[in-house]
Amino acid sequence: MLRAYVAKRLIATIPVLLGVSVVIFLLMHLAPGDVTTVLLGPQATEQDRMVLRHALGLDLPLPIQYGRWLLRIISGDFGTSIATSLPVLQLILPRFVNTIILTVGSLFLAITAGYGLGFLCALRARSLLDRIVMTVTLVLGSTPPFWLGLVLVLFFALHLHWLPVSGMIDMAGDGGVIDTLYHLILPAVTTALAPAAIIARMVRSSILDSLARPHVRVARAKGLRQRDLLRRHVILDALPPITTITGLQLGYLLGGALFSEVVFAWPGLGSLLYDSITARDMPVVQAATLLIALSFVIVNILVDFMNVLIDPRLRER
Repeated sequence: MLRAYVAKRLIATIPVLLGVSVVIFLLMHLAPGDVTTVLLGPQATEQDRMVLRHALGLDLPLPIQYGRWLLRIISGDFGTSIATSLPVLQLILPRFVNTIILTVGSLFLAITAGYGLGFLCALRARSLLDRIVMTVTLVLGSTPPFWLGLVLVLFFALHLHWLPVSGMIDMAGDGGVIDTLYHLILPAVTTALAPAAIIARMVRSSILDSLARPHVRVARAKGLRQRDLLRRHVILDALPPITTITGLQLGYLLGGALFSEVVFAWPGLGSLLYDSITARDMPVVQAATLLIALSFVIVNILVDFMNVLIDPRLRER
């Protein structure tokens, strides 16, 4: 039964990825600007631009261009960067590893802060602490990450001089793990604040909802200690929605990390994507965006799988 559920979820991702690939391809071709102008400069003649368009295959109808691109993607060929003439995979894979480092660090902070604050506020519902924390999380959950990043840079880097402003390593240092973690603090905190706020609100809501259920009230009336009550009845009952929102926030972290990478000059996929969009480097933009979409789909599958393990009744849906 579990294998059938997993197989069904994997098959369902195929049309999703196809739809994403169509949207990515059309957005790049419908965006204003001309890649030939970027490559040749504004002084190039129309004939030079036509020759370059033919060489790049940009003079073909869009369905044919999409079909060729999709076939290359399926075969593992993501093309060659227009701006650098390097294989696209050679450009994006090292950057993607750096993005994963930032995402994992941000996820650790978001889960630690979100679960801890949410659980504490649920146990002290409607207290002064609960009201303060929920107000702060409401503000943080609505604040864009790039603005938070600029505020943190202004305070911790420029004013207090505690943390580095940008980059992944100190060029004058040893470039070791400690140095990387030191540079990771500001971008990870920036990326994690909004997801941590949303996770905290969901954890609080799920715990309170579970505490209000009849079987929990009966167990409490029978004199079951709060620690045992939480461990046996409340936490497992509240886990599915918490797991779902955590998985969604992991997808958000991938997107939020892109903004943080630009603000903090973190050499990840986001900064590469920003530079490639500016240069109209379509193969790199398409491959990077498709990789981000694929990561988000994989995260959703893993979240669904975890929810099925927690609640086997979901296998019947």
